[in-house]
Amino acid sequence: MSLIPYDDRDGWIWLDGHFVPWREAKVHVLTHGLHYASAVFEGERMYGGEVFHLHAHSERLVRSGQILDFEIPYTVEEIEQATVATCAKNGLTDCYIRPIAWRGSEVMGVAAQASRIHLAIAVWAWPSYFDPEQKRRGIELTWAKYKRPSPETAPTASKAAGLYMICTLSKHAAEREGFADAMMVDYRGYVAEATGANVFFVVDSTLVTPTPDCFLDGITRRAVIDLARSKGFEVVERHIRPDELAGFSECFITGTAAEVTPVSRVGDYRFTPGNISLSLMEDFARVVRREPLAA
Repeated sequence: MSLIPYDDRDGWIWLDGHFVPWREAKVHVLTHGLHYASAVFEGERMYGGEVFHLHAHSERLVRSGQILDFEIPYTVEEIEQATVATCAKNGLTDCYIRPIAWRGSEVMGVAAQASRIHLAIAVWAWPSYFDPEQKRRGIELTWAKYKRPSPETAPTASKAAGLYMICTLSKHAAEREGFADAMMVDYRGYVAEATGANVFFVVDSTLVTPTPDCFLDGITRRAVIDLARSKGFEVVERHIRPDELAGFSECFITGTAAEVTPVSRVGDYRFTPGNISLSLMEDFARVVRREPLAA
């Protein structure tokens, strides 16, 4: 399958307050964000003309910039307006949305407080992150080589570009071995998350999910917790040792890209996508499209 490069597409990208033809939305090679990872971003989805939890995403984008010691020169409300306008400009009602803010090229060096802060928003049509049939069967994960860092080591409360370097390395290694993704542990050895999604396990009728104290408390994660509790399931957030996976019957991951995706394997541990994983997958699909839940 041939790939369409992301720098050679039709459409419009919102850049620093203006719509720019897609192919002209460029930055200089000496941009600070490229060299020193001084960039934050979001991953969002529009379903049927409405962005799922847009306000929460926009707030987190601003907060992530502040954690990286810069202020995005737009309010949350202005970012929301620009996001909706970019989808409309590109004629899309179902799409993936990528806002990104970064330090510019005015200063080249570790200290770059005088650099201008830029903001861009790009949108594009994007189907399911995983094949729909594969999702129902459950995807297979291996264990990642790298660990999620301590909050004393990195700004783990931000959605910062630099924090995804080990995710890319881990997912590449997993795919070379025939897996769909990799499960990461944290600096203490507890189960943390997949390379771009949070994780849940099922024991009896209880959902167990890692405490997000050194990785992002995902917006989709929180939505699924609310959904599960509204359906009467107990949800427990706690530290999980890898060897505990032997006692769980189901597993699934959640995220903007992954949505709700059942997992059939993590390393040597096997799971069977069951009623809880599959029902939450289907109910989440209804929630994002504002459809009534099944009785």
